[in-house]
Amino acid sequence: MATTEPSKAHSKTTFTSSTLAKESNENKASGAMGRTKDGRPLKIRTYPKFDSLEEERLYRKQHLAAAYRVFADRGFDEGVAGHISVRDPILTDHFWLNPLSKHFNQICVSDLILVDEDGNVVIGDEPINGAAFAIHSEIHKARPDANAACHAHSVHGKAFSAFGRELDMMTQDSLRFYKSHSVYPQFGGVVFDPEEGRRIAQHLGDGKAIILQNHGLLTVGETVDEAAFWFISMDRTCHAQLLADAAENGSGHKKTVIPDAEAEFSYQQVGTPAKGWLHFQPHYDDILARSNGSFLK
Repeated sequence: MATTEPSKAHSKTTFTSSTLAKESNENKASGAMGRTKDGRPLKIRTYPKFDSLEEERLYRKQHLAAAYRVFADRGFDEGVAGHISVRDPILTDHFWLNPLSKHFNQICVSDLILVDEDGNVVIGDEPINGAAFAIHSEIHKARPDANAACHAHSVHGKAFSAFGRELDMMTQDSLRFYKSHSVYPQFGGVVFDPEEGRRIAQHLGDGKAIILQNHGLLTVGETVDEAAFWFISMDRTCHAQLLADAAENGSGHKKTVIPDAEAEFSYQQVGTPAKGWLHFQPHYDDILARSNGSFLK
C-alpha cells in the first residue's frame, strides 16, 4: 500500500506553532511540554549556572568521570585505547584527561589529569595517552566552542569506519549528524604527531563528529555531556546502518533516505548542543545511582 508523507508546512506548524506554542525557549529547544492543568509552567533541566569557575571546574570533572564510566558500561573500553577530554574553565588552554592505564570503569574525579597545551602534566601524577594529546590538543585549539572531545574504539564505529564514508540520513537519530560530520580519509597508524592531529581537526571543521577511516569515531561538544551522547548515538547509528545495508544487499529492498528539507528541519530538534546535553543526563543519573556516586570522589 502506497503511503504519502505529510506536507512540510503542516509538520512544521504542528510542531512549532501548536504543540509547543506556550512553552519556554528552553522547552521548545528540547521538544518538552511542561504545563500543569492549572497553568503552572514546568521547565526542562538545562546546563546549570555557576557562582564561580571553581564550581564549574568541579562539575566538568564530575561529568567527565561519569562519561568514562558510561563508556565502560557500553563496552567502549579496549585496553588503554580511547580518551575523553574536557577543557578547563579557568585555564582555558588546559584540558582534563584520563590516566593512561586506568580502566574506564574505575575512573574517579581525583584520578583525572590536567595537561597544558604542550602536554605537560599540571595536576596529577600519572602519564597520559600520547595519541590523546596529539588529537585533543589540536581540536581544542582549532575549536574554541568544542570544550570536550570523545574518541574510543567502539565495535560498530570501527566496523563502519572501514568504508571511509559518511552516514546515510536514513533514521531520525541519524539526523543528529546531518551535515555535521565528516570522514578523515586515511589511516596513518597511532596518532602521535601533532600535525596528524591538526589534519584531523581540519577535516572535522565545524562539525560535531568525524569518522576516522580504519580507526573509529570522534565527537565533540560544548559540554562533555553533549560530546559523550553524540558518541553513543553515532556508534548506534553506525550499527543501524551496518544492519540496514546488510539487509538491503540480502533482500534487494532499497533503503529510504530522508530528503534534505525534512532532514534540515528535523536537525533543529535533534542535533542542537542543548539536546545533546539533555540526552546524556539519564545516563549520568543511571551511573550515579548504580555506582553509589563512587566516581565523584
